[in-house]
Amino acid sequence: MEYFEKIIVTHFSIGRHTAIDKENCAVVWNHTITFAQKTIEQKSNVTMKKVISALIALSAILFAGCSMDVETGTGSLKVLLHDAPADYEAVNIFVERVEINNTEGDEGWQVISEPNQSYDILQLTNGNFELLADVELEPGFYPQIRLIVSRDENSVVVDGETRSLFIPSGAQTGVKINVDAEIREGIEYTILLDFDAERSVVKTGQAPFPGFLLKPVIRASNRAETGNIAGIVTPFEARAAVFAIAGDDTLSTTYADEANGEFMLVGLEEGSYKVSIEAREEGYEPKILDDVTVEVDETTDVDTVELDTTPTE
Repeated sequence: MEYFEKIIVTHFSIGRHTAIDKENCAVVWNHTITFAQKTIEQKSNVTMKKVISALIALSAILFAGCSMDVETGTGSLKVLLHDAPADYEAVNIFVERVEINNTEGDEGWQVISEPNQSYDILQLTNGNFELLADVELEPGFYPQIRLIVSRDENSVVVDGETRSLFIPSGAQTGVKINVDAEIREGIEYTILLDFDAERSVVKTGQAPFPGFLLKPVIRASNRAETGNIAGIVTPFEARAAVFAIAGDDTLSTTYADEANGEFMLVGLEEGSYKVSIEAREEGYEPKILDDVTVEVDETTDVDTVELDTTPTE
């Protein structure tokens, strides 16, 4: 058995100290089978039982060696876009492509999707999302993504009129967003991009012919570390705006649906929030809900909140 013992020791050493890919594993295995056949032919005292025993042992060692300390798998990344609303009829953003960076500098950018599509981000509220990217990536740390936005194909609709929405650096450097994504083998990582339309659309010039610039304000969060707040605001005709506030910061905003009063504040980290509800129509008193708790991967339901009418004198 000394011939087989030498092979086993040799390949065990290979498996322990080097990364053998699938192709090389096959080469090693074929070499071993050939060696076994020659040994049987040359050594009359080698029985089939000994050969089979040695090959079984070697199979286990090769399996361990070929799979030990070798990361050949990938993780998956999804990028979802949603919006904090604004008092426009539409805000259309044309996304040419999405890129991600695995370095701290300007090197290492790679394209992960090319939507070449316009999105009315005002439709992306109350739990509605658009999928911007769905890609397999090598495991590792990815600090930033960026959206390459068209310079000339964005628009805002005001009083039924479509106006151009110019983004100064959209086609050159793109809109960079810190995400600090840790991609792990076999794990899906989902980034939520909260596009704040109210703060992103900037009026220039004077009425009645104002111009508009797009200076994107986007907050990123890891969906696996967030939860939501949902409920209903009545009466529906109050056209309520709903805010999630932590300390002095408003972290999420939405408008209650005008047809059914439903709302959802998404992408909130675990913690306690103040929920402020304000009517966009006159004649209603605002309402504050204190200490609304958000847990990871859960939606906290605050049920139905009724706004009181403003007393008349």
